[in-house]
Amino acid sequence: MITWELIVTISVYYFVMYGTPGPNNSILTASGIKFGFIKSIPNIIGISSGHGIQLALVCFGLGSLFMQFPILFEILKYIGACYLLYLAWKMFGSLNISTTDEKSSPLKYYEAILFQFVNPKAWVICITAVSLFYPEKENLIIGTLFLVIMSTIINLPSISMWAFGGSVIRHYLSNEKLKKIIEYLLAILLFGTAISIVI
Repeated sequence: MITWELIVTISVYYFVMYGTPGPNNSILTASGIKFGFIKSIPNIIGISSGHGIQLALVCFGLGSLFMQFPILFEILKYIGACYLLYLAWKMFGSLNISTTDEKSSPLKYYEAILFQFVNPKAWVICITAVSLFYPEKENLIIGTLFLVIMSTIINLPSISMWAFGGSVIRHYLSNEKLKKIIEYLLAILLFGTAISIVI
């Protein structure tokens, strides 16, 4: 049954999980700095869409696969970490090219969706949400829609603030050296996030 208490509780949970640092937010901050907020919107919507699909799949039973076969989660961890390392390397490599802004581009909508499937934090959020907040005695379709809609409502503004924050920083980076230092730091953060996922 869907109650106001459940709505408030799951909203707080989602806000904390989506608003705190993680692979998605690191990528969005870097995207905001390099390309601005508007060009990062497909990435933002892709993250939210991909996560909604994940949630639905977990509701329909995919989550139990991770419980039965923990090795699957381990595999996802390594794939996700490798992808983050690739993004960090791409950022490092692109900084030395004078035509960086012309040659590089933010994550596309479909790329952001696909990344969710190798993002360990996203799977943890989904499995925990379904385990703790799935409305009791509720129809499978209604319960799934509730979790997905609530996720989308909280997810979009929570992750958008990271891209927006990056775009604000971008306006203060008229100094090319400072901009490169910030971009290197973000690449190192992506690298650190990848290592922390594996460890």
